[in-house]
Amino acid sequence: MLIQRRRFVAALGAGAIASTAGCSSTDGGDGGNGSGSGGESIGVAGETLTLTTTTSTYDTGLLDAIHTDFQEMYGVTVDAVAQGTGAALETARNGDSDVVMVHARGLEDEFMRNGYGINRRDLMFNDFVIVGPESDPAGIRGMSSATDALTAIAEAQATFVSRGDNSGTHTKELNLWEAAGTEPGGDWYQETGTGMGEALNIANQQGAYTISDRGTFISQRSEIDLTILVQGPIEGGPEILANPYGVMAVNPGVHENANYDLAMAYIGWITSPAVQNAISEYRVNGEQLFFPRAVSEDPDFQQYVPEGWSSEGDDA
Repeated sequence: MLIQRRRFVAALGAGAIASTAGCSSTDGGDGGNGSGSGGESIGVAGETLTLTTTTSTYDTGLLDAIHTDFQEMYGVTVDAVAQGTGAALETARNGDSDVVMVHARGLEDEFMRNGYGINRRDLMFNDFVIVGPESDPAGIRGMSSATDALTAIAEAQATFVSRGDNSGTHTKELNLWEAAGTEPGGDWYQETGTGMGEALNIANQQGAYTISDRGTFISQRSEIDLTILVQGPIEGGPEILANPYGVMAVNPGVHENANYDLAMAYIGWITSPAVQNAISEYRVNGEQLFFPRAVSEDPDFQQYVPEGWSSEGDDA
């Protein structure tokens, strides 16, 4: 279970892990900085890593908080381009990214199956929540089923703001409507084509419902009047609202311009115990936004390959 991973978050720094994504050090010792830095050893000093990522990792301030360490360690610059998951993967598919950090496993699997992404790692998770005005015209407050909540919103024709941008959040929303057996449409259903922060602002202005990742909502909660009406699994809500993030390198066999060495150094760094701990400790208004997932007592090898992939039947 996804939320069971919280039980060992506090133990993230208690020993090293063997990373399939390369080696890095974040302790400030000779193994990570100075004349013997890992960046110099693989010849990446002075280069720029282009990371395409979701708006949630960027807008919450997480990347600004942790990237300084990586940049100083390797003597490089990280150019984080915030897009919806679909756009982030499309940018990488076009060869304009070195590494991607997204949160829609189905889209990630398609990206890998088509040969564009390699060496995927589970990174972290939070969850999705259904938010809306305090008045709650559709009466969904406290529902234990996300699909029942969406059905109630549709039946009440209460205004719902959809990102409509092929992002991870939009993909989750569409999956929920499908699971609910409801096809949204009409004047009450508004697609914005915007990032999560802007979608929350629009929902706030219109007194509407929307689905948000918990991290972005927490980071903006003091600026809007919306409230969480249906919780995700972090607070005991349905598992269907889980929101896992993954990170993977762009395949240099497809795009020879991809900075594979630096991408692998980044993946090794961000999945290391020290940086996973930094992710765990990151707070906005005293609240934890992301929960580490790369360090586990029970490694999940399925994370490296598309769901359902098997080598059975291959020639010996």
